[in-house]
Amino acid sequence: MDWFPLYNSLRVAGISTLITFFVGIFAAHYVSYAPRVLKGVLDCLLTLPMVLPPTVVGFFLLKTIGPFGPVGAVVLDLFGFKLTMAWYSAVFATTIVTFPLMYRTARGAFESFDETLFYSGQTLGLSDAFIFWRIKMPNCRQGILAGTVLAFARALGEYGATTMVTGYIPGRTATISTAVYQLWREGNDALAYKWVGVNLVISFAVLVSVNMLDNRYRGTQ
Repeated sequence: MDWFPLYNSLRVAGISTLITFFVGIFAAHYVSYAPRVLKGVLDCLLTLPMVLPPTVVGFFLLKTIGPFGPVGAVVLDLFGFKLTMAWYSAVFATTIVTFPLMYRTARGAFESFDETLFYSGQTLGLSDAFIFWRIKMPNCRQGILAGTVLAFARALGEYGATTMVTGYIPGRTATISTAVYQLWREGNDALAYKWVGVNLVISFAVLVSVNMLDNRYRGTQ
């Protein structure tokens, strides 16, 4: 049994979750302080990938970073390599698809934060960066961790957008999701069931982690 799909899925999910973690927190923090009208507009735009079909997200991404897209063509001309049909292409897709999960969860956590703690830190002469990372983030850690776990799980199981930009190349771009589909097409149900089992185990572990975080958070209230 070739374990590359598992390795590649974990690699892609890990990198995209790391990107989503920082970008999602940054966006959630600043949108939570934005004026009401601007907040509504930004919230719709940043959450849009969550309601769009993954294939639609993949289509727009393909038209953007593909060899003839505005970004892909420039990269191909300047650096001589394509941004599609490679393992790292899936990082772009999973980052876009999982971003709303991290953003929405982080924003909810930030909006429930007691701002008097922030103002108290300012009166003590603490910098905004120090207050954010050492006071605000620890107080919102349960929501942040839950969003991170959910984003990782979503990235691990992503299929539609990933397939559009990476295809299926054994040993190069294959993930668990694309491997299951390809094995089904080939009639290799035995191996497909094995990968389904692997995915179920990982998904179950993720759900248990989310429930534990939620129970711990409720227990501290």
